[in-house]
Amino acid sequence: MVKVGTNVLTTKEGLLDQAVMQQLTDQIASLNEKGVKVTLVSSGAVGAGRSLIKLSEKIHPVETRQVFSSIGQIRLIHNYSLLFESHQQLCAQLLVTKSDFRDRQHYLNMKTCINALHKKKIVPIINENDAIAVTELMFTDNDELAGLIASMIHADALLILTNVDGVYDSRNASDQNHLIEEIDTKKTDFSKFISPQTSNFGRGGMITKCRIAQKLTQHGIAVHIANGCKPTVIHDILSGEKIGTKFIAHKRTSSVKQWVAHSEDHAKAAVYINLRAQDVLFNPDVAASLLPIGIVAIDGTFKKGDIIKICSQNKHAIGYGVAQYNSEKAKELMGQKGQKPLIHYDYLYLKN
Repeated sequence: MVKVGTNVLTTKEGLLDQAVMQQLTDQIASLNEKGVKVTLVSSGAVGAGRSLIKLSEKIHPVETRQVFSSIGQIRLIHNYSLLFESHQQLCAQLLVTKSDFRDRQHYLNMKTCINALHKKKIVPIINENDAIAVTELMFTDNDELAGLIASMIHADALLILTNVDGVYDSRNASDQNHLIEEIDTKKTDFSKFISPQTSNFGRGGMITKCRIAQKLTQHGIAVHIANGCKPTVIHDILSGEKIGTKFIAHKRTSSVKQWVAHSEDHAKAAVYINLRAQDVLFNPDVAASLLPIGIVAIDGTFKKGDIIKICSQNKHAIGYGVAQYNSEKAKELMGQKGQKPLIHYDYLYLKN
């Protein structure tokens, strides 16, 4: 899984950087030829559009973004298409919004499409549909989108290519070269040494990238953050060179748990559990489900199959899961022993 940011693909003036695009497609095409399945999440549509047309400052910022992305996406994918065709390969375009990930069946349909493209050695190129993705439909940035897709396809690794060499320790202000080569998110609180800075044209920042990395590594997907402008960056990472910052992957979890982990924004309701139930769920030696006996309150309504939020009694979100029955039945069984789990362990995600 490769994600390339706007500041890698565009020049300081906002024009598409043809040399960088050539380098990236050459590396991906080479891997594709060897049978390595590569999925590309590419920013750059808004940046490309900005270089094609000038808009009045009187136009609303949302409308400006829609216009830039609408015309820029054509230019972006056209360039990719020509570059892959030079290697006698095809690429495909998928434009998505956050709402595409809410429904499990829709989610699986996307996964099927990507897998079908891989079988034909066609490179899927995915981007947020900025023309219609506004307000609540928007991802935080394409880093979030890349994380969702990486989980969806059970990627071995996610390569986040940006315009810096990796994660730097901002606490060492006098040392401008303090690059962190490796991070274990179970042992390191990265928020203490990363400044919340965003890029010039994109929406993302290093904090967002690291949070995505933290979530993915919990589910067995390694994450690398590196400079996408380096001509051989993808090959170097895959060959094991120490380049950029690597986030160490932990034990791999099921695809359903990964989907639930990325469904925080889609929760239909919340259930509140007592301390005993919380202790049982977080016991590392037990594969526990959420039983009605541990539920003390339910806020909202939900149907079987909906994502619901699990909260502690002090109202902090501690996890998410897929409801095995509706809220009406859950309220009837609340506090009772020997009842069917509201959330089975296989459909349960707990936050660290």
